[in-house]
Amino acid sequence: TQLTSNTHTQIQTKKDQIMASKLQVFFLVLAAIATQSLAQSLAAPAPSPPGPVNLTAILEKGGQFTTLIRLLYSTQVVDQIAIQLNSSRDGMTVFAPTDNAFQNLKVGTINDLTQQEQVELVQYHVLPKFYNLANFQTISNPVRTQAGDFVLTITYLANNQVNVSTGMVETPINNPLSQEPPLAVYQVDKVLLPPQLFGPKPPTSAPPSSGKSDRVSSAPKAEGPAVDDAGKNNGGYGVRSTGMGFVIGVALVTMGFLS
Repeated sequence: TQLTSNTHTQIQTKKDQIMASKLQVFFLVLAAIATQSLAQSLAAPAPSPPGPVNLTAILEKGGQFTTLIRLLYSTQVVDQIAIQLNSSRDGMTVFAPTDNAFQNLKVGTINDLTQQEQVELVQYHVLPKFYNLANFQTISNPVRTQAGDFVLTITYLANNQVNVSTGMVETPINNPLSQEPPLAVYQVDKVLLPPQLFGPKPPTSAPPSSGKSDRVSSAPKAEGPAVDDAGKNNGGYGVRSTGMGFVIGVALVTMGFLS
């Protein structure tokens, strides 16, 4: 019995030693894994902040805004937008006419504008604030644009259906190309024409008189031959007087011959 008890004690001790060894190995492995993970987390670079918003990249991805992209660069409005996006917390909203929208304009509509007018036309499609579709429900009209006094009227209908009007052109806002702050970009199927550039021109007033015609009319007229009371001028009277003298002379000569 004593032998059996000793054997049992030895077996149990052996088991305890094996278990202790296993636990030691487990904790060593766990410590190694933790150390490696900590080292990797310390060595990993911090995530870089998001880069600046690129309007032309959004338009290029849309695939049908070549004319608008060209105008953004030629007028340098693309640079103005980039600067404002980086310096303002209000964000911006862009209405992007498609290439078909520009092609539907009359020939010369864009090319006949001056450089400054082209700048104003492009700025007219930009709002100096970020609006997602839901924000248009509470927008106050008229809505100021980047073109200053050139304003728009924006109407929220229902179910995120929104119309934008210039007073000359009205079109729905279609296909949001981007609604991530700070830049919202919406496709429109018509070019937004501001009345200040394309509306009826006020009648031009006549140029002020130079006074030349008045001076000419008031100058004394050159006088012709004086007219006598009988309405005959002195030149005619002199001719008749000479003729009368000739007749009298001939009569006197004839009378002398006859006598």
